[in-house]
Parts: sequence; C-alpha cells; structure tokens
Amino acid sequence: MAFCSSCGGNIAEGAAFCPQCGKGQGAAPSGGTPAGAQSGLAENVAGGLSYVLGWLTGIIFLLIDKRPSVRFHAAQSIVVFGALHVIQIVFGYVFGFGFLFGGGASMGTWAIAGLISTVIGLACLVLWILLMVKAFQGEKFRVPVAADFAEKLAGK
Repeated sequence: MAFCSSCGGNIAEGAAFCPQCGKGQGAAPSGGTPAGAQSGLAENVAGGLSYVLGWLTGIIFLLIDKRPSVRFHAAQSIVVFGALHVIQIVFGYVFGFGFLFGGGASMGTWAIAGLISTVIGLACLVLWILLMVKAFQGEKFRVPVAADFAEKLAGK
C-alpha cells in the first residue's frame, strides 16, 4: 500500500492523485516509472544528450535516469568516450615522456605519432556525431565491442 506524500493517507499503487487531499503524487500517467526515476525529458532526447559531453554526460544520465534505453546510451557513452580518452592520455604520455627523457625520436616517429593522434581524434568526432544522431532519432545503435560492456554497465 502506498501513502500520500502530502497528507499521509492510503492511496492505490500508481495513483496519480490522493483520494483524501487531491494532491498529485508524481506517478507517471501511463503507470510506468515512478517520479524521480527519470530525467523528465523524452527518451530519445535524454539518450542523445547522454553523448553531448562524452563520458561526463554519460555518467550524469546513468545516475539520474532509470529507463533502459537511456541507461544503455549513457553507459555506451561512458565506455566509448572513456576508452578513447584513456587511449589519448596514454598515447600522449608515451610520446611526451619519451621526448622529455631524451627518447631521441626521429621526425618520422613524430609524424606517425601525429597521424595516429589525428586518426583517434577523427574517430572520436565521427562516433560522437553518429551516436548523437542515432540516439536523437530513437535508434539503439550499438558500437561493436563497447555495446556489450555498456549493457553490463547499464544493468541489463
């Protein structure tokens, strides 16, 4: 049995209003998720916004929204952009420390390092745009390896 958030009276499960005081209970009109379990945005909008700032907005939406589709997009954002961010950091340290400690890298090595860094950056950009567009269209686009990790992270 549920209780009114205002007067404390008994109300039916999923009731939108208290029969005693008439206060709204914040239940979803379709009998879906209870109040506070979602962000208040449309599902496709919340899914798309979980990619906007990469893994950062992924963490935010994973914590505030309980809808399975939004949680998947948020988790996929964390996995994809978190992994690419870590790769960029490790790549920068490897070449940066080699230079600082007299690694003696030739110009050809620096050119290859610059090319690899550019390719990683372009992959980030392309994935970012693709994943946002697909999520805003309401599609569940799965990045091949990351989607499996994302489903585990989302709690599926």
